[in-house]
Amino acid sequence: MTDIVFMFEVHQPYRLDRLAYSKLLEKSLRGNLEISDFEEILFDQGLNRLVIERASSKCYIPATKIILENILRYKGSGREFKVSFSISGIFLEQVRRWKPEIIDLFNELVETGNVELIEQTYYHSLAAFMPLLGWSELREQIFEHRRLVEELFGYTPTAIENTEFTYNNDIACFFDQLKYKVVLTEGVDWILGWRSPNYVYRAYNCDIKVLTRNYRLSDDIGYRFSDKNWDQYPLTADKYAAWLSATPGDLVFIAIDYETFGEHHWPETGIHEFLKWLPGEILRYEHLVFSTPSEVVDKYPVRDVYDVPPWSSISWADERDLSAWLGNHMQWNAFKILVDLRPYVKALDDPVITRLWKLLTTSDHLYYIATKFGSIEQVHSYFSPYKNAPDAYAIYVQALNILASIIAEKIVEKI
Repeated sequence: MTDIVFMFEVHQPYRLDRLAYSKLLEKSLRGNLEISDFEEILFDQGLNRLVIERASSKCYIPATKIILENILRYKGSGREFKVSFSISGIFLEQVRRWKPEIIDLFNELVETGNVELIEQTYYHSLAAFMPLLGWSELREQIFEHRRLVEELFGYTPTAIENTEFTYNNDIACFFDQLKYKVVLTEGVDWILGWRSPNYVYRAYNCDIKVLTRNYRLSDDIGYRFSDKNWDQYPLTADKYAAWLSATPGDLVFIAIDYETFGEHHWPETGIHEFLKWLPGEILRYEHLVFSTPSEVVDKYPVRDVYDVPPWSSISWADERDLSAWLGNHMQWNAFKILVDLRPYVKALDDPVITRLWKLLTTSDHLYYIATKFGSIEQVHSYFSPYKNAPDAYAIYVQALNILASIIAEKIVEKI
């Protein structure tokens, strides 16, 4: 038997407003500026709502209904359809505010018993890579995420991923201390060497299990599905199921952005039809079954150790390292400003300031500042709401400067 493990990453950031200074000045001149206003000042909530509403109509609602229908279709058959979702806290905030029916749909999925919810950082952040203070911040954001998932879905996750599958041995062992069963990450060629991603591994120097994404088969859907220049275009459900059938190993771990289904590949490409028919085509093969991450690591033995030293941290983005977020001087400078503010944020212990700082930890802000070339640059440009990396840098630093000014004013008040 070969277990097919599908995981969908569900995330939308709060995008910053380039007019934040103008909005701040206008509020100040009117004399009605309150600290509670700063979240609406810093972030472009009009754009954020627009993205949520558009992605909901094109992806979140139709794709979730298709998955739910397939789960119910095969429920009780002995060979059931199962999937897992990793949903950021700030995504859940936004749909609860602007598209609450999405929460209802996810609740219906969870109630089937065939869906596993994966833990991640609430703010989809790079907290794990903050010098000295990272572990405490990482713990806070994980626990905040857990509380929200328990509140909305009555579910306590046992599997976890770090943001964007960023991973190293220290992160894995930190998750092991928090009693998670399995951590999800990228199957990186230079880490695996001659080995296959299609087996269960164990983290170096601790007991947590590791699932490694089969990036080739994942990217066939996530990136290449609508590429008419691809030699395998068009990708159909029966063709993809045949590829899975011919793939050796104990399992095949497919992890992709949920927005693949209607937002990245528009409905006109046939992506919804592909999703509709895929479970049935896979189940035509008697040796293929569906599992969730926690189920599959209980089912199969550990085959080897997945050893990723902290100085060689990996991710599922770009060159499979951290360069998507920390690959140039602008990114490092912005990240340093962010990290340097944290001791003051913790000392003030003001809930509004803490919230603003945590919202600025979201990895997307740094992702937009990447300077890449070729096809990787095209991916960054597709996701970015800004003109280019310097533009994104200026807008992010503007937000950090406004937060720093708020912090300075609060410190003066306390002196």
